[in-house]
Amino acid sequence: MAEYTIKTYNDISPLGLAKLPKHSYSYGPKVENPDAIILRSFKLSDALVDSTVIAVARAGAGVNNIPLNEMTGRGIVVFNTPGANANAVKELVLAGMLLSSRNIVDASSYVKHLSGSDDELAQKVEDGKKKFQGAELSSKTLGVIGMGAIGYRVANLAVELGMKVVGYDPAMTVRNAWQVSSEVEQVNDIEEVLRRSDFVTIHVPLLEATRGLISKQKLAKMKSDATLLNFSRDQIVDEDALISALDANKLGKYVTDFPNSTTKDHSNVIALPHLGASTQEAEDECAIMAAVQLNDFLLDGNITNSVNFPSVSLKRTDGARLTIAHYNEPGMLNHFTAIMIKYKLNVADILNNNRGSQAYTIIDLDILDVPAKLLADVSNLDHVQIARVLKLAKNLDQ
Repeated sequence: MAEYTIKTYNDISPLGLAKLPKHSYSYGPKVENPDAIILRSFKLSDALVDSTVIAVARAGAGVNNIPLNEMTGRGIVVFNTPGANANAVKELVLAGMLLSSRNIVDASSYVKHLSGSDDELAQKVEDGKKKFQGAELSSKTLGVIGMGAIGYRVANLAVELGMKVVGYDPAMTVRNAWQVSSEVEQVNDIEEVLRRSDFVTIHVPLLEATRGLISKQKLAKMKSDATLLNFSRDQIVDEDALISALDANKLGKYVTDFPNSTTKDHSNVIALPHLGASTQEAEDECAIMAAVQLNDFLLDGNITNSVNFPSVSLKRTDGARLTIAHYNEPGMLNHFTAIMIKYKLNVADILNNNRGSQAYTIIDLDILDVPAKLLADVSNLDHVQIARVLKLAKNLDQ
């Protein structure tokens, strides 16, 4: 019988599910009382998350479809897969720049509506092509707002195309900084990016701090013939102000992956049906990363790429492992160790980390069988959300 059960929403790539060892898991859309959930874009509500769930894995980067505050309050770890779809989005950003700079959408529509013989069509093509004269990307300036897994890849690609690139990201990680081409100029002022760029592409998550980031005031800083590309979320741009700028010829074009009633019908908007991660390769990579992270958490208690819990990774010892999701309150470690002393148990290893008010602790013991009363004592402590005992790690070879 499987040790853990996982409920799946959406079609999860079989390559990802194959990373869950058969001797430890059963999964599918009809699983009841699951230990965990894997999903893609399905909009999850708190009511759909059973009391048995201890983890939710999103096969993708954004977690706007997951009630994050509720999950955190319940001690449920939420994972995402940053970077797994980065190449797919990077390529689509390039396509977006080419669509706008070379007038490809309008030119293709023009050809579709031509009629006549081959000779007549050839003449109409020659007569009409002047209307769709575009511009090359080489020597133009690309501004990248957000230099994360997608942003730095877009920046590097633009450099290879002969573009000048300016990047803005006040929270850039050291890891991503090492990946950025030395030819990318990094600036500390978002308005400088907007003023200098012929193309501006946005790659930041939707948070309260980024909602409406590209405001009326910031749009006014952009060149009148510039193109704004949004492959993050539509709410990051003040779209009413955007339409006003387009109507007043104060902005050239808007390329978005999030069409809505405000933008989809405007003549200077190129709207795509959320194609950013819609490649088989990206779906496979996202599912694989989600499954690997979930497996590491369920079997060994480690946390990687969580959006609401701290990163915690501890190599297994030869005994049982106790994991505890709890609030970051003073004295919690003392309470845990006091219980170990009460049961005369030796702690082989311990690791604690926090993310704001949320904390997580791993305790390795030098015994294989943990008394049920010990787990109950830990679970009943104030500020403890979820405590569980993990058996000795199994051989995960498949």
